[in-house]
Amino acid sequence: MHDDGYFGESIAAKYDEDSAEMFSPESVGPVVDFLANLAGAGRALELGIGTGRIALPLAQRGVSVHGIEMSKAMLKQLLKKPGGEDIDVTIGDFSSACVDGKFSVAYLVFNTIMNLTSQEAQTASFSNVAAHLEPGGYFVVEVMMPKIHELAPGETVQQFKQASGRQGFDEYDVANQGLISHHLTLRDGQWEHHSIPFRYVWPAELNLMAEIAGMKLRERWSGWNREPFTSESQKFVGVWQKR
Repeated sequence: MHDDGYFGESIAAKYDEDSAEMFSPESVGPVVDFLANLAGAGRALELGIGTGRIALPLAQRGVSVHGIEMSKAMLKQLLKKPGGEDIDVTIGDFSSACVDGKFSVAYLVFNTIMNLTSQEAQTASFSNVAAHLEPGGYFVVEVMMPKIHELAPGETVQQFKQASGRQGFDEYDVANQGLISHHLTLRDGQWEHHSIPFRYVWPAELNLMAEIAGMKLRERWSGWNREPFTSESQKFVGVWQKR
């Protein structure tokens, strides 16, 4: 796999367009409000900053944001946007990359923790964040809840998107906690296909990773508007605090 991982030039150039619903004010606003409140007058560290969906509006709120990003192609798209050049970004793997200074809050949104495809790497990301946080600082993770309970016996594939010109299928490897997302997009009469491997993760597992890194669970929700987290929740938003 090349340095840009699975987010090379062809994916990065169309990323905002293909994820347009996630860039809407209704999607972005509650995330920025949530993070700005935790950051206060301090600095924020985004792991997997991508094209700046959250970092740019958070910076516009007066929060000093630093990003970590593996994909130079995604960073290239960020730099094209107003305010993009004002955000410092470290190129590297967010499970191990080092950034100068300390932060009040660090965050991983939109399932980005799953880009680390081993338990060891996911655990290392918590330890890396803890090393960058001020005492009492916060780590926020947004991640989907796997829908393996909806799989019929013997089935491994589940459709997650069906729209005009867009199809999406998740292929589960339950024994290894693996997930491959297959994305199909109709462009100019031709179907384009790309697949990305992930490792899905459970809230209890994240709590243990946090404990190992010296952080304690402070809040857990099923959305950025602080909806209660229940057995029916499709998303988990966790907040851990460094001791």
